[in-house]
Amino acid sequence: MIDTHSHLDGNEFAEDLEEVIQRAKDAGVKKIFIPAICLKDTPNLFKVCQAHAGYLYPMVGLHPENIMDEDYHHALNQMEQLLQTALKAEHETNSSDTQPPIIAIGEVGLDFYWDDTHKAEQIEAFERQIDWADRYGLPLVIHTRNAHAEMMNIMEKYRDRNLCGVFHCFTGTEEEARDLLSFPNFMLGIGGVLTFKKSTLKEVVKNAIPLSRIVLETDSPYMAPVPNRGKRNESAYVKHVAEALADIYSKDFPEIVLQTTENALKVFKKATFFTKN
Repeated sequence: MIDTHSHLDGNEFAEDLEEVIQRAKDAGVKKIFIPAICLKDTPNLFKVCQAHAGYLYPMVGLHPENIMDEDYHHALNQMEQLLQTALKAEHETNSSDTQPPIIAIGEVGLDFYWDDTHKAEQIEAFERQIDWADRYGLPLVIHTRNAHAEMMNIMEKYRDRNLCGVFHCFTGTEEEARDLLSFPNFMLGIGGVLTFKKSTLKEVVKNAIPLSRIVLETDSPYMAPVPNRGKRNESAYVKHVAEALADIYSKDFPEIVLQTTENALKVFKKATFFTKN
């Protein structure tokens, strides 16, 4: 299994990260992908991934909820410099022996759930980071909340760019799923909400989303799946999401693991070639 979205660099895991990683390995998780959310936390994200090179893989991006917490123009400029420096280092001799590659631009997107007064700024930052993905040949990991129509309008402008990526934490309707799946190189990230008793996501997945278009994720430490709902989420719990998918699709658990792993590596190609550990 691959957990394609887990914030293990966060303070929630500062005291027991080694134990959390060991539990993930024991549960059968082979790789974990770590999205960035802001400039100030990115150095620690790189540090954590370097300490677990070949198991944790970093991304670079500015989360839409953090657009106004920092001078976002400065943050984006600095993040792009970090990205350029890292990509240059990846091409230097033996650099990949110690530093895992940046595998995606993420977590980026639009979020109008709490506050939509900075729509213009969010859209500007999102489009700039889409341009990074296009320019540097990296997948996008896209966060969308209360902004499906706006996000679709933006993505339509880039439909001919051959972009790839993941629409992270999908919990929408069948119609929204079909909208997103119209971008052929994108997967839908499915997490713990799939296991919630009152969630409608099970029916949406069954009716509208082929298994070939799903990647597993936890979004740790958030939204832990049943039977751990209400607790801190961690990557080991991605197994419960895979088990729920096996039930929905009436397939064996190993088949779910194999297909979702292939899906993840189809998008995050750079993780395929770095296997230290």
